[in-house]
Amino acid sequence: MRRFGIGHSSSAEFKPWVTPRGIRPRCHARFRHRSYSAASPMSGKKMRIGTKSCQGGKMSTNRIRAGLAALALLGTATIVVAHGDVAPQPVNTDALPEVGEEWLTENPYREEKVGRDTWLKAVEIGASGFNQNCARCHGLGAVSGGLAPDLRLLEAEEYGDEWFIERFRLGYTQDGTTKMPAFGDILGQKAAWAIRTYIETRPEDGALDAHADRLHEVRNELASSKVSDPKALKAELEKIAAEVKTASGAPVADSVAYEAARVLADTPESWKKASDILTVGLSASE
Repeated sequence: MRRFGIGHSSSAEFKPWVTPRGIRPRCHARFRHRSYSAASPMSGKKMRIGTKSCQGGKMSTNRIRAGLAALALLGTATIVVAHGDVAPQPVNTDALPEVGEEWLTENPYREEKVGRDTWLKAVEIGASGFNQNCARCHGLGAVSGGLAPDLRLLEAEEYGDEWFIERFRLGYTQDGTTKMPAFGDILGQKAAWAIRTYIETRPEDGALDAHADRLHEVRNELASSKVSDPKALKAELEKIAAEVKTASGAPVADSVAYEAARVLADTPESWKKASDILTVGLSASE
């Protein structure tokens, strides 16, 4: 048996499997997963649409559904769902830097380009824009139910950006039916990249499972309003947040641990806010 390379367990063996037509598997060291990629219909560049674990040889049901759903969007499958008559909701992007009139092919709002504060604002605005305009088909928190692509799997690199922005601008129509409307002229480029920024910070499936029990304990302590050492709790939440991986490969996951750590301070008001964030986030992941 041929072994996987860098970043994989020495016990992980390569096992060939049947892939959908036109899809090629490739291995991502940072995820310890084997991923499927397909070409953008316009640029020909590759996008990652599903993964198979390099350990154990089983591909998760969610990953399979996400991969097949993305194939449907690319026109290689026949089962897709029409978008429906839903009026796009405006997205207020006044707080974000201008990006010019010409459409970019790479996300301008990543932290290394604009700094932490602007990046966080882009995530916040993008979350609102996504939930109002995209979640109906692509799922709350960008977790797809399987009938539309799981956009979290678009890699946080230029070729993932290009695929996203093409679909956002131009939409997708099959056999005369609009499967996704064109949002480019309606919402604009700043909204597009804010939504993209939000999507690429979403945690991968099961990212908090190992920490769920401890996060519940922290939530309960914060909710009791009897916090003996808020600085220690904040440091612990930051440590947990640093271990949470994104599905896109982006360096920071906007997880509930990350959000709770951001707001936690020495005041009872901040304890309640952090507790509420953990309550909502943990219930959504259960």
